[in-house]
Amino acid sequence: MAACIHKFDPKRPESDEPIFKYCEFSTPNFSDSPISAQFDDSVEKDEIWSKMIDEAQMDAQQEPILLDYYFDLILSQRSLDHALANLLGSKLGNSNLSSTTLREVFLSVFIDDVVVKRSIREDLRAVKERDPACISYVHCLLNFKGYLACQAHRVAHKLWSQERRVLALLIQNRVSEVFAVDIHPGARLGSGILLDHATGVVIGETAVIGNNVSILHGVTLGGTGKDSGDRHPKIGDGVLIGASTHILGNVRIGEGAKIGAGSLVLREVPARTTAVGNPARLIGGKEKPVRLDNLPSLTMDHTSFIHEWSDYVI
Repeated sequence: MAACIHKFDPKRPESDEPIFKYCEFSTPNFSDSPISAQFDDSVEKDEIWSKMIDEAQMDAQQEPILLDYYFDLILSQRSLDHALANLLGSKLGNSNLSSTTLREVFLSVFIDDVVVKRSIREDLRAVKERDPACISYVHCLLNFKGYLACQAHRVAHKLWSQERRVLALLIQNRVSEVFAVDIHPGARLGSGILLDHATGVVIGETAVIGNNVSILHGVTLGGTGKDSGDRHPKIGDGVLIGASTHILGNVRIGEGAKIGAGSLVLREVPARTTAVGNPARLIGGKEKPVRLDNLPSLTMDHTSFIHEWSDYVI
């Protein structure tokens, strides 16, 4: 049962009693509702989507006033792909670009492209596992703009590769306006990507990002302004890039490397090496193995690392 809220009646005499006394909520019971059976059928062995349905039902039970919100965005959707396409369409559409049109564009890619379909789910897992602020999969989908910007980029990149570049650039522009994340459609992203907070992230056209990469806010993967062609950074698997870091030029950041917050990187960083400072200096790695014993563990989560890296700035 949906929340029953007293509606304002202009003829009703004024009262000193709080309006909250006229609000009554009934906790919905999904177990006896045809809704549960309907959406169990739509899960199609998608474990993450099944989990998200459970999370949405639980959230709606805890906050009955959000029942319509969860029903429209999650519980009435056929799959994660449909829910994501609907959400992105509604957020990125405007008076000049129909939300319905955008929704169809997103959905066609989410359904037809197996790599994108898998990456959507791997990115969800990455946020849930690596961001301690993420309390559930459904919370990530509905509230984390870094995740949404990343999925919109996957569609823009697909369109770019199909030479549908005008539409790809339009999506890039809308993502930049709505989410404050600017990823050129030509940039290539792996799976398991975490854009934590995401505000101010800029990624250039020829940038390549590997799998399981974590990028905090204010990061630029840009060019130096002196080159053309292949001019943007190449980020290896498992790299962590701290907040407000700038990596410029066609430089390689080796797998497992960590870049401390506020760094300026203009040269290659070897695999499993930490770089900090402006300009960035290497601490640890093959060139200075003795320093590795004193560094934060490479296995610690990215949030803990960011708190500790500043002790090692040269």
